[in-house]
Amino acid sequence: MEDIIKPNNSNAFGNEQTADKSAFRMNEQITNAQVRLILENGENVGIIPLREALMKAENAGLDLIEIAPNGTIPVCKILDAGKYRYEMQKRKAEAKKKQKIIETKEIKFTPNIGDNDYAVKMRAAKRFLENGNKVKFTLRFRGREMSYIDSGSEVLKRAKSDLAELAKIEQEAKLEGRQMSMLAAPIK
Repeated sequence: MEDIIKPNNSNAFGNEQTADKSAFRMNEQITNAQVRLILENGENVGIIPLREALMKAENAGLDLIEIAPNGTIPVCKILDAGKYRYEMQKRKAEAKKKQKIIETKEIKFTPNIGDNDYAVKMRAAKRFLENGNKVKFTLRFRGREMSYIDSGSEVLKRAKSDLAELAKIEQEAKLEGRQMSMLAAPIK
């Protein structure tokens, strides 16, 4: 009895490698017997056998590309594969450019912060919120300051009231070890 040796399709972490999701099937990679064909000029030919669609693509000197594989009969178009791949990359880059990534900015306080320092930090917090970022307020207690937790929570309450028109509080102030934190998100 012979053992069949399968190639190892795993990376260094043991996970199987998956095909690139932007990849598409073309020409002989298409497996369906019939396809819905669209010519290079955009004309819809209709449902035809795969062999006939491949012949039309070959006669045009282009490739048969599967553009919508999810239907019962896949939609294929006669195109230049390199040009199609380039267009797909451009669309993906444009979509990525339009995405807004929300960052979390951190502002650190101490329980006995001065008024001017507090004002500077609140201006920064307002600027972060206006730019659409979340703000995490962290209040660190050092040494004997742990006995003055009430004064620390007063600083966070003051920040919450000062930012009431710009932000909603996603996570209320809570004590974790030697620091108290609160998370504010911009109001849409």
